[in-house]
Order: sequence, then C-alpha cells, then structure tokens
Amino acid sequence: MNLPLFRVQDDPGPDFSQLLQRSGFASTHSAGAVAPEEYRHGTTCVAIRYAEGVLMAGDRRATSGNLISQRTMEKVFPADRHSGVAIAGAAGPAIEMVKLFQLQLEHYEKVEGTALSLDGKANQLSQMVRSNLPMAMQGMAVVPLFAGFDLTRGEGRLYDFDITGGRYEEADHASTGSGSLHAGTVIKLGYTDDMTADQVIDLALEGLFEAADEDSATGGPDLIRGIYPVVAAITAAGYERIGNDDLAARTQALIERRRGSRSR
Repeated sequence: MNLPLFRVQDDPGPDFSQLLQRSGFASTHSAGAVAPEEYRHGTTCVAIRYAEGVLMAGDRRATSGNLISQRTMEKVFPADRHSGVAIAGAAGPAIEMVKLFQLQLEHYEKVEGTALSLDGKANQLSQMVRSNLPMAMQGMAVVPLFAGFDLTRGEGRLYDFDITGGRYEEADHASTGSGSLHAGTVIKLGYTDDMTADQVIDLALEGLFEAADEDSATGGPDLIRGIYPVVAAITAAGYERIGNDDLAARTQALIERRRGSRSR
C-alpha cells in the first residue's frame, strides 16, 4: 500500500489520528464520543495517612467544559464503616460506580457474615474501574482514590488507580484529579510521619487551596456561600466527616497565615 498524497491545505502533518481520518480509515468523530462540555467533570481529591488512620478530602467544584456546573458536588463518600472512596473524572459514571461499590460491599457482608478485607475492597474497585475503560477511551474516565482503616493491621491504608484498573497502594499520601499535581506537591512538602489529626486536616486544606489557586477546575473555599471541601477521617472508630464549622475556622486561619506571609 502506498502512502496517500495530500494537497498542502489538507496535509495532516504529524497527527496520526488526522492521517487516519483524511485517509478514510476513521470517521471525523469517534463513535459515541462525548464532548467535555456535555457532561460534568469532578476534581480534585487527596488522601493522607497518619498515626490514627487516614484522611480523605475533595473540593466541591464540577465543571462542564469551561463552565462551573456545580459548586457543591460531593466527591468523598463512605464505602462502608471503615473505608471511603473519593472520585475524580466524569461525575455521572463516578457517582454510579460509588453507589454500586457501596452496594457490593454491603451485599458481601450480609452474605458472608463478615466484611471484605481492605485489599479485597481495593481489588473490587479496581475491577469496576477497569470495566469503565471503554467509556474512559471516549473521554469519560473515572479515577478514584480508596482508603480505609485495616482492622487486622491496626493502621490506615490508601490506594490510587489508573483508568485501566491498575491498583497501587501508597505509603503516605495520594492525589487525583486535574489539580492533583499542585495539591500533591503541597502535601509531599508538608507531610511528616508523626502528624496529628489536626495537622493532617490543615495540610489537606492547604493542598486543595493551592490546587484551586492554580487549576481552574478545582474549587477553592467559598466563604460567602459557606462552601468548604469535604473532609473525612477514617480511624478504628469508623468513617467520620469533619463538620463545616471546624473547616470554616481552619480555612479562615489558613487565609490569615497567607496574608501574614504576604505582608512580610
């Protein structure tokens, strides 16, 4: 087969997908592809291990293309009593995946009379992410974080995933979403092995604050509307969401620290 020839104005250049399309081997639009502005997209989530367990946090913004479609989206959910899942990516499939995951864990516990191990839960979520791969290839990817308190080990553990269902256990912290680079960098620089629960909450808020400052898809704290990140601690006592009043005070303290550092 000879290489096709193109007029100057039709030359696809180095873009292989354009070469296929202009050679008649692919349609102009992928079958079933969905434009970003046609669905809601959620970012950014973090998870941090500490002595008592693990903390999960996520911002509240959902975007549709370049528009803010929702300011109060929930991205951190309890999976069961001692584990939680945070979502980033296409909001519709992500929330559906979380609901199905919760149902599967509850069903297993009722049938078997005992909860699935933390590794087993992570494996189950990995399979669900892998089953979403065809949708991910059309632009509707779901990339969650999973974390929980391992009752057999007596410690918190956390996992991140890729769109193929790859499951990776992280030692100290993990982040996902479009602002993950900025949030993860702040957490990496501020993390220590001996952090208390209060310090971990403040670090997670600071990471999301920086992500919102650099990434337009990540929502920062909204003091006027009273909107703050969803933050939850998972310890031996179970899943517990941090109250908005506490988060408001910590956010105000963070802003005051920033103002102080700028005035020097």
